[in-house]
Amino acid sequence: MRSGVVTFKLFRLAGGRGRFATVKSLSVARIVAVAVGAASPVVVHAQGDVAAPAPAVDPSWLQVDTATKTVTFQLVAGLTGLNGALNFNGFRDGGLTLTVPLGWTVLMHFRNHDGMLPHSAEVIADAHPLPTGPVAPAFARAFTLRLEQGLISEQTDDLRFIADRGGSYLIFCGVPGHGAAGMWVRVAVSGSVRKPSLAATPAGPP
Repeated sequence: MRSGVVTFKLFRLAGGRGRFATVKSLSVARIVAVAVGAASPVVVHAQGDVAAPAPAVDPSWLQVDTATKTVTFQLVAGLTGLNGALNFNGFRDGGLTLTVPLGWTVLMHFRNHDGMLPHSAEVIADAHPLPTGPVAPAFARAFTLRLEQGLISEQTDDLRFIADRGGSYLIFCGVPGHGAAGMWVRVAVSGSVRKPSLAATPAGPP
């Protein structure tokens, strides 16, 4: 497959906004995943490796203001190549959990780091099976702009909401096929915790 042809097709699929250097380096498996709407998870892996490991939790992703009871979370779509870049902060399938005390304000600074695909984010009810596209958010204003279309590479948006209901929730990419392919992590709202936290958790179904 000649690179010129591949680049043309990928730019059409990405709405003409992709990065050329990123396009050239994509594997055939990723190209196929994009063409079918990323309906199946594609794990990027090095020669001889099973899969790229998830990163450690970076403490700078979370800022806590106990005076105003506000937690700020840096939410990055496609931070690494894990799962064909269908991940949040390098985690997929619930492998990361943000725990928030009941009644706190949550501010998520969303950024799409994926140089190829658009992504979005919303906080939804913990559901199985996972939806195939955007659904009603679990909290008012707990979603990014253009949920279905997604934001292109390096675009940003904020989600700001009050965690006024306890329970288990998901941060979910609303672009059709992405969330169902593993692009989701967890949010736990609890009346028994005093301070927000962020921790790696076992990946698996909701």
